[in-house]
Amino acid sequence: MRRITAETASAIRYLVITIMMVFTAPGLFEGRKVPTDTRTNTFEAREILCVISLGDDMRGAHGLESGFCYELLERFALDNSCTITTIVESDCGEMWIDSLRNGTIDMMVVHPEIHDCHDDINFSHRLTSCSSCATAGKNINEIRQINNWLSHIMASGDYSKLRTKYFRSFDPIKRAESGEISGIISPYDDLIKKHASELGWDWRMLAAVVYQESKFSISSRSHRGAQGLMQVMPQTAKYYDISNLTDPDRNLSAGTNHLKRLQKMLGKYGMEQEELIKFTLAAYNAGEGRIIDLRNLAAAMQIDTCRWEAVAGIIPLMREDSILEEASVRLGKFNGEETIEYVGNVMSLYEAICSICPQG
Repeated sequence: MRRITAETASAIRYLVITIMMVFTAPGLFEGRKVPTDTRTNTFEAREILCVISLGDDMRGAHGLESGFCYELLERFALDNSCTITTIVESDCGEMWIDSLRNGTIDMMVVHPEIHDCHDDINFSHRLTSCSSCATAGKNINEIRQINNWLSHIMASGDYSKLRTKYFRSFDPIKRAESGEISGIISPYDDLIKKHASELGWDWRMLAAVVYQESKFSISSRSHRGAQGLMQVMPQTAKYYDISNLTDPDRNLSAGTNHLKRLQKMLGKYGMEQEELIKFTLAAYNAGEGRIIDLRNLAAAMQIDTCRWEAVAGIIPLMREDSILEEASVRLGKFNGEETIEYVGNVMSLYEAICSICPQG
């Protein structure tokens, strides 16, 4: 019988491993289960509550880290037969660690630098250079399963595609100035197109609004409590019966539902479409009551109430004490500088996005 040399055996092992990777890597993101003994699937049929605590990507230097991790977790849930509800916090505080310890939450995504501070917390291999999963120390099988899944997912080309989707330049002004032509504006283009069609807008206009509001960061939160891609206030989301503003689809749904209502309210005045959009944007930023006050004052002054530039021109009058005596103004003084800038910025972003993506 012919004897197999050590070199031949090594080559055979390498070939077998290569073939296994070819057949196991494709399709992970389409819902194929990671090869795992189902008896050791500690996540199967569970509802997992996870907190991503990586800071505000809108002002960060690492790309859309939270958005990337959010989508990665969604795919983990798909591959491991569980459900994950994810909360994104804009701070990087330690407060959630205690929640992880006592079981109030099941998992976290955190910066790796906190690893050495918590011996009773398990940390996974890194999702990126700036993030890892964390579970309570007693749940060692959970972190093993997460690491097993990460090993498989990182061996696939889909992991690299997902990174490319979230870690690139999204600034429309800089991209337009560089002469870039692309069909990609953000990681959320498909969702933006869906909701823009429901609103009746060019999707590039809605993309401009989203960039102005959050720079496409799901972790963005204002000091007033507005959250996510479209900076929706919790009370606004509640009005439209929408919860979990972390979810990009739900956040966009809440924001576009609000835009739709504002547009319907203002549309009865017979404005041209471009002017209607400008007034709708102004109302989204300042509130409908402020815009109604502005239009009422413009009408009292016999100024064209259907042209945004004309109505915006009387905003300085809204800053005067004398406006408190004006019968047509119900809500009192209004600075308005932010709203003028907001409308101008969105229109400039729309122009830049049309330059980048001329085919729409």
